[in-house]
Amino acid sequence: MVYNFNLGIGWASSGVEYAQSYRGIALRKSGIPAKFIFTDMFPRDPLEHMTKNLYFEDDEIIWLYTFFTDFKIAPVTYTKEDLEKTFPSEDYTYTREGKVGTYRFHSGDIFYRAYFTDYEQDFIHRVEYVSGGNLIRKDYFSYARMYTEYYAPENNKAKCYMRRFYNTDGTTAYEEVKEEDREEATYHFPDRIIDSKTELVGYMIDELHVTENDYVLMDRTTFLGQIVLEHARPAKIGVVIHADHYSKGVTNEDYILWNNYYENAFRLNRFIDFYIVSTDQQRTLLLEQFEKYNGVTPKIITIPVGSLPRLRYPSEPRKRYSMLTASRLAAEKHCDYDIKACVKVHEALPDITLDIYGEGKEKTELSNLIHKYNAENYIRLMGQHNLEDVYKKYELYLTASRSEGFGLSLLEAIGSGLPIVGFDVPYGNPTFVDEGQNGHLFKYDEHTSETDKVQALANMIIKIFTEDDIESFHQHSYDVASKYLDEEVRDKWAHLFQ
Repeated sequence: MVYNFNLGIGWASSGVEYAQSYRGIALRKSGIPAKFIFTDMFPRDPLEHMTKNLYFEDDEIIWLYTFFTDFKIAPVTYTKEDLEKTFPSEDYTYTREGKVGTYRFHSGDIFYRAYFTDYEQDFIHRVEYVSGGNLIRKDYFSYARMYTEYYAPENNKAKCYMRRFYNTDGTTAYEEVKEEDREEATYHFPDRIIDSKTELVGYMIDELHVTENDYVLMDRTTFLGQIVLEHARPAKIGVVIHADHYSKGVTNEDYILWNNYYENAFRLNRFIDFYIVSTDQQRTLLLEQFEKYNGVTPKIITIPVGSLPRLRYPSEPRKRYSMLTASRLAAEKHCDYDIKACVKVHEALPDITLDIYGEGKEKTELSNLIHKYNAENYIRLMGQHNLEDVYKKYELYLTASRSEGFGLSLLEAIGSGLPIVGFDVPYGNPTFVDEGQNGHLFKYDEHTSETDKVQALANMIIKIFTEDDIESFHQHSYDVASKYLDEEVRDKWAHLFQ
């Protein structure tokens, strides 16, 4: 069994979760059993709905909090009618607005607020209970009530002081108690009290009963690293590196500053059986750094975090002068540079268009920026979409990200024949772009001004559309992408776990 440890997942997940999704598909097709373990709480959205959104199978998922119950990972099927059967009285009024239904009871100052999984159906994910203006309880459901949170007012706010987790028959499996005099909660089981969440993770690992034939992969080591190393033997332990692993600006001949996410895992390299990176460029550099600064040569394996089921060719001509980018709408992705560069290109090529796919906290700022430049007619925020058959409609992929550990959207873009314009930054861009053959990359350092970065992007875009042989660029992207087909990557995973 391959156990994959992570913290959270969301509707606008990071590349880590998408990498796990690709890995899950590869292992499934190779006949290698795997479990994906998530340790965060998921109060706002059903976990199963988010994991299914990334093509995980339900029986591949382990959630820390239901691991100690008899609940299985499953979609939400608890209905409005199921909830109403639990009411002590029929003396209430009911209204619904979108995904929220409200029950107001005529006897006493009490109302319930039910949160549905979508705008159409009557499946309920959670219910909030309010009495006398105070939140007193929240219940969470899948096919039955999974757990309850209990609240009390403190400083005019509702404070959760306990969670109770249930078995499917309604009996209590265990409780999480939050005590005033300590930061960590305690976990009360019939036969033991566990003193912290990290120890709860350790207890879960112990109950997995791993053997020397199992593998444990850590996709995030923050919070998880130490406890996994203490409990996961005799399984083989690997660390997957998803991002740039060190800070270049404060590294010199005598000292290296490792990325905080990986510092502990690198320092404890003698306890790690192998590291996995997604590009040969990062593997070469990391080996050199381990030898230079740590005096060791650990096992480092290159396995792309993503793969392509096939190359995708357009069935009709690509839209002329069309560009797209796809990412989380986060500051480090610098979609603002993409917008500003497109505005500059528009002055020379009035038919240019840019579609930005993705969701994230920068969405409002980006929308305002588009409006500021009066660019709504040729720059659009498209939201979250499945892009498998979308890339091939465009002529160019644009990225202003400062770093990509791999860049799944870059791989998908070249898999549809798109040339790429971006920055020459580790590690995805130079992996997928051969300068002057299927795109252009601008090399800059931290001192390069924003104006120069934006102008460089604009110049490279104009060059591709006015000077380069864009059809040969399309073909070269297909040639590069052919090295990342599913069977190629599956063989690498199979070789590691054989």
